[in-house]
Amino acid sequence: MNLPHYNYLTSDFQSYEFYSDGPKGQIRKLVTFSRIRDDPAIYNLTLVDVNPISGLTSDLTVSDNGDRDIILATVAYTVKDFSAHYGNHFIYAKGSTPVRTRLYQMSIAGLFEEIGADFDVYGVIENIAYPFQKNVNYEAFLVKRK
Repeated sequence: MNLPHYNYLTSDFQSYEFYSDGPKGQIRKLVTFSRIRDDPAIYNLTLVDVNPISGLTSDLTVSDNGDRDIILATVAYTVKDFSAHYGNHFIYAKGSTPVRTRLYQMSIAGLFEEIGADFDVYGVIENIAYPFQKNVNYEAFLVKRK
Protein backbone atom coordinates (compact mmCIF):
# COMPACT_ATOMS: atom_id res chain seq x y z
CA MET A 1 0.00 0.00 0.00
CA ASN A 2 1.44 3.32 -1.02
CA LEU A 3 -1.04 6.05 -0.13
CA PRO A 4 -0.44 9.53 1.24
CA HIS A 5 -1.13 9.37 4.97
CA TYR A 6 -0.41 11.14 8.23
CA ASN A 7 2.30 10.07 10.63
CA TYR A 8 0.82 8.54 13.76
CA LEU A 9 1.93 7.58 17.24
CA THR A 10 1.08 4.49 19.28
CA SER A 11 2.34 3.10 22.55
CA ASP A 12 0.34 -0.14 22.67
CA PHE A 13 -0.63 -0.88 19.04
CA GLN A 14 -4.32 -0.61 20.03
CA SER A 15 -4.63 3.17 20.18
CA TYR A 16 -3.20 5.50 17.54
CA GLU A 17 -3.00 9.27 17.47
CA PHE A 18 -2.50 11.56 14.49
CA TYR A 19 -3.39 15.08 13.35
CA SER A 20 -5.54 16.01 10.39
CA ASP A 21 -4.09 19.07 8.70
CA GLY A 22 -6.21 21.30 6.50
CA PRO A 23 -8.06 24.62 6.16
CA LYS A 24 -9.51 24.28 9.67
CA GLY A 25 -6.08 23.75 11.19
CA GLN A 26 -4.73 20.70 12.95
CA ILE A 27 -7.35 18.37 14.38
CA ARG A 28 -6.29 15.60 16.75
CA LYS A 29 -7.68 12.18 15.81
CA LEU A 30 -7.63 8.85 17.65
CA VAL A 31 -8.04 5.38 16.18
CA THR A 32 -8.68 2.55 18.64
CA PHE A 33 -9.14 -1.19 18.30
CA SER A 34 -11.34 -3.06 20.82
CA ARG A 35 -12.00 -6.79 20.74
CA ILE A 36 -15.73 -7.48 20.29
CA ARG A 37 -15.71 -11.18 19.42
CA ASP A 38 -13.45 -14.16 20.08
CA ASP A 39 -14.13 -16.81 17.45
CA PRO A 40 -13.24 -15.60 14.94
CA ALA A 41 -11.46 -12.67 16.57
CA ILE A 42 -13.05 -9.38 15.51
CA TYR A 43 -11.92 -5.96 16.62
CA ASN A 44 -14.04 -2.83 16.45
CA LEU A 45 -12.29 0.17 14.96
CA THR A 46 -13.24 3.61 16.20
CA LEU A 47 -12.12 6.93 14.76
CA VAL A 48 -12.77 10.00 16.89
CA ASP A 49 -11.85 13.66 17.06
CA VAL A 50 -10.37 15.01 20.29
CA ASN A 51 -11.62 18.37 21.53
CA PRO A 52 -8.50 20.52 22.07
CA ILE A 53 -9.95 22.27 25.12
CA SER A 54 -11.84 19.57 27.01
CA GLY A 55 -9.96 16.52 25.76
CA LEU A 56 -13.31 14.80 25.21
CA THR A 57 -13.68 12.58 22.16
CA SER A 58 -16.51 12.41 19.65
CA ASP A 59 -17.30 10.23 16.68
CA LEU A 60 -20.04 12.67 15.65
CA THR A 61 -17.83 15.70 15.00
CA VAL A 62 -17.72 16.82 11.37
CA SER A 63 -14.23 18.25 11.02
CA ASP A 64 -14.52 18.85 7.24
CA ASN A 65 -10.79 19.54 6.90
CA GLY A 66 -10.62 18.51 3.23
CA ASP A 67 -8.47 15.45 3.84
CA ARG A 68 -10.92 12.54 4.07
CA ASP A 69 -8.90 10.23 1.82
CA ILE A 70 -5.67 10.93 3.71
CA ILE A 71 -7.47 10.19 6.98
CA LEU A 72 -8.87 6.94 5.57
CA ALA A 73 -5.40 5.97 4.31
CA THR A 74 -3.97 6.73 7.76
CA VAL A 75 -6.61 4.50 9.32
CA ALA A 76 -5.70 1.75 6.82
CA TYR A 77 -2.06 2.05 7.88
CA THR A 78 -3.07 1.73 11.54
CA VAL A 79 -5.03 -1.43 10.66
CA LYS A 80 -1.94 -2.80 8.95
CA ASP A 81 0.22 -1.90 11.95
CA PHE A 82 -2.29 -3.32 14.44
CA SER A 83 -2.60 -6.60 12.56
CA ALA A 84 1.18 -6.94 12.24
CA HIS A 85 1.45 -6.68 16.02
CA TYR A 86 -1.67 -8.53 17.23
CA GLY A 87 -2.31 -10.98 14.42
CA ASN A 88 -4.37 -11.06 11.30
CA HIS A 89 -7.86 -10.56 12.72
CA PHE A 90 -11.01 -9.11 11.25
CA ILE A 91 -11.51 -5.39 11.84
CA TYR A 92 -15.11 -4.12 11.97
CA ALA A 93 -15.87 -0.50 11.08
CA LYS A 94 -19.14 1.39 10.88
CA GLY A 95 -19.81 5.09 10.68
CA SER A 96 -21.46 6.76 13.65
CA THR A 97 -24.27 7.81 11.29
CA PRO A 98 -25.58 6.39 7.99
CA VAL A 99 -24.17 9.44 6.20
CA ARG A 100 -20.72 8.79 7.64
CA THR A 101 -20.92 5.10 6.73
CA ARG A 102 -21.75 6.16 3.17
CA LEU A 103 -18.76 8.53 3.13
CA TYR A 104 -16.50 5.70 4.28
CA GLN A 105 -17.94 3.50 1.56
CA MET A 106 -17.27 6.10 -1.13
CA SER A 107 -13.70 6.50 0.11
CA ILE A 108 -13.13 2.74 0.19
CA ALA A 109 -14.51 2.47 -3.33
CA GLY A 110 -12.29 5.29 -4.56
CA LEU A 111 -9.17 3.80 -2.97
CA PHE A 112 -10.15 0.17 -3.46
CA GLU A 113 -7.24 -0.80 -5.72
CA GLU A 114 -4.72 0.43 -3.16
CA ILE A 115 -6.58 -0.88 -0.11
CA GLY A 116 -7.48 -4.17 -1.82
CA ALA A 117 -3.81 -4.88 -2.54
CA ASP A 118 -3.20 -5.42 1.20
CA PHE A 119 -6.65 -6.14 2.62
CA ASP A 120 -9.62 -8.36 1.97
CA VAL A 121 -12.55 -5.95 2.23
CA TYR A 122 -16.14 -6.97 2.98
CA GLY A 123 -19.36 -5.02 3.15
CA VAL A 124 -21.89 -5.98 5.82
CA ILE A 125 -25.64 -6.08 5.19
CA GLU A 126 -27.96 -7.44 7.90
CA ASN A 127 -25.00 -9.00 9.74
CA ILE A 128 -23.79 -10.92 6.68
CA ALA A 129 -20.41 -10.07 5.14
CA TYR A 130 -20.05 -9.97 1.37
CA PRO A 131 -16.95 -9.25 -0.72
CA PHE A 132 -16.90 -5.48 -1.18
CA GLN A 133 -18.40 -4.21 -4.43
CA LYS A 134 -18.73 -0.68 -5.64
CA ASN A 135 -22.27 0.73 -5.90
CA VAL A 136 -23.70 -1.50 -3.17
CA ASN A 137 -24.88 0.22 0.03
CA TYR A 138 -23.40 -1.43 3.12
CA GLU A 139 -24.22 -1.00 6.80
CA ALA A 140 -20.65 -1.65 7.97
CA PHE A 141 -17.32 -3.04 6.79
CA LEU A 142 -14.94 -5.82 7.69
CA VAL A 143 -11.32 -5.87 6.63
CA LYS A 144 -8.61 -8.43 7.12
CA ARG A 145 -5.00 -8.12 6.15
CA LYS A 146 -4.05 -10.51 3.33
